[in-house]
Amino acid sequence: MKILKVKAKAKINLYLDVLYKRADGYHEVKMVMQSVDLADIIELVPVSEGISVFSDLPYLPNDERNLAYRAAVLLQEKYNVDQGVRIYLEKRIPVAAGLAGGSTDAAAVLMALNKLWKLNLPLSELEQLAAELGSDVPFCLYGGTALAEGRGELITPLPSLGKFWTVIATPSFSVSTAEVYRSLDLGRLKEKKDLAEMIRGLERDKPDLIVKNLYNALETVTAERYEEINLLKASALEEGALAALMSGSGPSVFALAPSKSVAQAIFRRWKRMEKKVFVTTTG
Repeated sequence: MKILKVKAKAKINLYLDVLYKRADGYHEVKMVMQSVDLADIIELVPVSEGISVFSDLPYLPNDERNLAYRAAVLLQEKYNVDQGVRIYLEKRIPVAAGLAGGSTDAAAVLMALNKLWKLNLPLSELEQLAAELGSDVPFCLYGGTALAEGRGELITPLPSLGKFWTVIATPSFSVSTAEVYRSLDLGRLKEKKDLAEMIRGLERDKPDLIVKNLYNALETVTAERYEEINLLKASALEEGALAALMSGSGPSVFALAPSKSVAQAIFRRWKRMEKKVFVTTTG
């Protein structure tokens, strides 16, 4: 019996712009997404039939509400797989936090089952399946640094950001991504940062261009509703962060630090604010 154990990395958004609402109800976006080393651990055990999902979080759904479960069912049904799998999720990425925890689990399951079930599907085909599961899932197949367009499913790999010490704090409240997008006033998004300049920074390995163009349009909704987000950003900058930004629709905030010692100082500051905090690196 071959048991697979894989890592599913979280993501942060270095840039998130919302352009317009599409006819299909989704929003057209341009995002620069970045994986970090904070990761869930997923164990896949082949069984004769059936798909089951377990985790170390008692409140995490284990049915079609779970993207990892849906990924396995989609692959099984589309390719008439006559085998089953038992999936165990060791959750390290906070749930519903703007870090793609569910999406990265789904992407990892697609990749792992492609190997476990010997389907030998190319990445391009897995990417199409990923887009059926959710907007962030295609990026999570790639990881690294990438431009995401469309509703998030059109992925163009970018030059690596390289290694930055990164501190992530997740407040105790959760937000609804759908509600944040519904509440977004596109007319207010006038002072945008320069995406082209950020991409030039990545291409030319100029961290200053990247850092000064960090941007998240969704802060106009979530950060205005929850002052904690602004407090986290401000306190990180006081401790020496290069920049701080909300990830996705929130509520998580990340800070890019110039050194491990600064990252640790931010960690201690945020822990005193009684937040769930992680020190990791981009990668």
